[in-house]
Amino acid sequence: MKKTMLSLQHLLAMFGATVLVPILTGFNPSVAIFSAGVGTLIFHACTKGVVPVFLGSSFAFIPVILAAKEAHNGDLAYAQGGIIIAGIIYLIMAAVIKKVGVDKIKKYFPAQVVGAMIAVIGLNLLPTAVDMASNNFLIAIMTLGLAIAINVFCKGFIKQLNIIIAVAIGYTVSLILGNVDVSFMSTNTALLQIPQFTLPKFSLQAIVLIAPVVLAVFMEHIGDMTTNGTVVGKNFIEEPGLHRTLMGDALATIMAGFLGGPANTTYGENTAVLAITKNYDPSILRRTAICAILLACVSKFGGFLQSIPTEVMGGISIMLFSMISYVGLKTINDSKCVESKKNIIIIATIMVIGLGTTYLSNKGIVIGIPVTKTVTITGLSLAAIVGIILNRVLNKEDFKKDTEKESQVLNSQLI
Repeated sequence: MKKTMLSLQHLLAMFGATVLVPILTGFNPSVAIFSAGVGTLIFHACTKGVVPVFLGSSFAFIPVILAAKEAHNGDLAYAQGGIIIAGIIYLIMAAVIKKVGVDKIKKYFPAQVVGAMIAVIGLNLLPTAVDMASNNFLIAIMTLGLAIAINVFCKGFIKQLNIIIAVAIGYTVSLILGNVDVSFMSTNTALLQIPQFTLPKFSLQAIVLIAPVVLAVFMEHIGDMTTNGTVVGKNFIEEPGLHRTLMGDALATIMAGFLGGPANTTYGENTAVLAITKNYDPSILRRTAICAILLACVSKFGGFLQSIPTEVMGGISIMLFSMISYVGLKTINDSKCVESKKNIIIIATIMVIGLGTTYLSNKGIVIGIPVTKTVTITGLSLAAIVGIILNRVLNKEDFKKDTEKESQVLNSQLI
């Protein structure tokens, strides 16, 4: 019973964003939820079941999906084909990383880069939460206040259920005030409905439009995995390995493309739930995945989840996204990397680019490339690229030391 309740809490955390992506792009929300559940199980199988993450619809793919949709007269099947190819490229990247070795990749992601990236992820999401809360700030503040109060003043299992309790009370108050759309109760749809899966189509134009977004998703994956590992207190980049987590994301995205759902990605919302509840059991996320698969086939429950007022989810999301930012800042503080002025410059640069580009253009940085028309790079991706390069330039002595250590290890192995 305890694990089931915690699973439902994770379900609530991922639901809003997972459904929002198909609503914005035109995909079927039920297929998206089904794909998220199956994708999560695939990810856990690839990562030996030790990484407590949930996969949901990726926001990074929204601009390119819409571009492919427009280029093919509204036919999303071609976008599915592009998503599949993007997943295959992602899979190739995982194979390359396994061949090269994670140590050579890891040195490009020190605390000053990773911590700033994690903070930017949370801060970039906060405006979305505030926008959701703006529908009714009083309800949002009440929901947020309840979640915080339960987390601070309660103990044991009740404390771990702070999100689901706050949402339940927020929903009840909204229902009393008449702010809940309960039309789903009166519909004559069957209780069980198999999601409307669709087959993909392939075109070079859609592939070229969608495939480049893999760069952005790769950077976000690094940030998500590092955030999750920081919360749990483990290094998932090393064990089970970055190549395995990338492979999990890749196969989940390929599967979603074949079923008719948007691309999948690891969800920071659920990592924030881990940080709040302090319960890191991966099996809870697998239960959540099974619940998502089953509920995607239950029309009434899907209607209930969609009836949760936006302001209620907005209040909860403010706490979730703030927690992600806190984890990033804690990573920076615990590493003591701010003792170096060079690292302060790197952190500031990542923060300014990561936040500034988002607020200047909510579509990201649009780069014109022949044939592709445009490729969109998110503020986080651009900030990560600049941060990695800047760290490589400013802290070149550290790179030399790492290279010397690698040479010594290699020589000792040869001897």
